[in-house]
Amino acid sequence: YAFTGTVTGAGGVNTPAFQARPGSDQDIGYTGTYVKISANTEVFDTDSKYDTSNYRFTPTVVGKYFCYLNVVFEATNTSSNSGDNLITTLGAIYKNGSIAAYSQLNKGAQAAGYRKRSVQVISTLDLDADDYIEFYCMADNGIAGSTNVAADATATYFGAYKIIE
Repeated sequence: YAFTGTVTGAGGVNTPAFQARPGSDQDIGYTGTYVKISANTEVFDTDSKYDTSNYRFTPTVVGKYFCYLNVVFEATNTSSNSGDNLITTLGAIYKNGSIAAYSQLNKGAQAAGYRKRSVQVISTLDLDADDYIEFYCMADNGIAGSTNVAADATATYFGAYKIIE
């Protein structure tokens, strides 16, 4: 069956929308403190609402936004016991300076030498015109060493788009 009529009142655009990523690996330490991620490379930015100097998305359009991030953590300690390096990793979307959504991955059984972890955060947020969202991460290794947020374009990214209401 092929529809041949006209639909009215349907459609819309999912803008403003953006996706950004870090341009280089970022050391976030291992102390269990949230660090803002320097996502300074735009993948796309439909309405120029993402600021690559302060790493914030300010939509200027009121609405519900589908927000997401994916982050790959890599322990920098390369000892033979490096499987113990990433005990807890967290990714968070901050709204106006406070956590609005986060995801946490705690250490499970793993082989020595396993130094990478991935965390995803997905949330729908109500944003006013002057609200802003940012990308933060945390690693708590419990031992010496440090943690990088990988700049791989296919692994670490942060974005949002307006939902058609």
